[in-house]
Amino acid sequence: MPELRPGQSIELLKELHILTRDGKLNQDSRRKLKQVYHLYNFIEPLLEEVLAAQGGLTLADHGAGKSYLGFILYDLFLKAREAGHVYGIETRDELVAKSRELAAQLGFERMSFLNLSVEDSIDSPELPERIDVVTALHACNTATDDAIRFALEKRARFIVLVPCCQAEVAAALRRHKNESFGKTPLSEIWRHPIHTREFGSQLTNVLRCLLLESHGYQLTVTELVGWEHSMKNELIIARSTGQARGNARERLTQILAELNLEEMAPRFAY
Repeated sequence: MPELRPGQSIELLKELHILTRDGKLNQDSRRKLKQVYHLYNFIEPLLEEVLAAQGGLTLADHGAGKSYLGFILYDLFLKAREAGHVYGIETRDELVAKSRELAAQLGFERMSFLNLSVEDSIDSPELPERIDVVTALHACNTATDDAIRFALEKRARFIVLVPCCQAEVAAALRRHKNESFGKTPLSEIWRHPIHTREFGSQLTNVLRCLLLESHGYQLTVTELVGWEHSMKNELIIARSTGQARGNARERLTQILAELNLEEMAPRFAY
């Protein structure tokens, strides 16, 4: 059974519905808290490494939604330290306003919430030129790709992704299905609609991994068990090494050609 950690904000946990309004842990909230700690355990060592190396830390949560992750990381890691800043990037006005109110209420002074698109966030003066850690959890469909592009532009040391609802590649597979049947026997992999959906999702993440490797990132791909009751629980952690995998870009191009997906090349061209 998970217990609250020392110094953890009871007020925050209530706002996030991890604790009941009277501050109790029921069966559902214990499960949620366990999930929070599970996610935190993946990210904490990355934050420690950055902080130890340079004495400061910038983290941007892209497609932040209610900024659930940013608040938890600030509460458990940055609150007790004098360095570090968390940026929540979100395009929905009401969610940005709500997060700003909660941060002010909790006294979390080194949190900023910005209503920015990906294009705007790359060049915005409200964000530093370099972001050390970029996260994007359950950012739907191409929002994960947008977060990757942002991270590459910001030369992130670490990128933490839990992709969700990858529909774009599956739609392209579906559009060219008849043509693909005559081109490659591999088309049997996505012949049936359920396989199209699942294969498209898997393939999207494979292509993302190759893209990151082509930019000099070393990858860990695992499961984020229990974060949500969803099959979308693949966790990708990318560490910048400066050493690109030599054939990653070539492999990516070859896969797109083999699967009759050349139209997707611009999506993975940066």
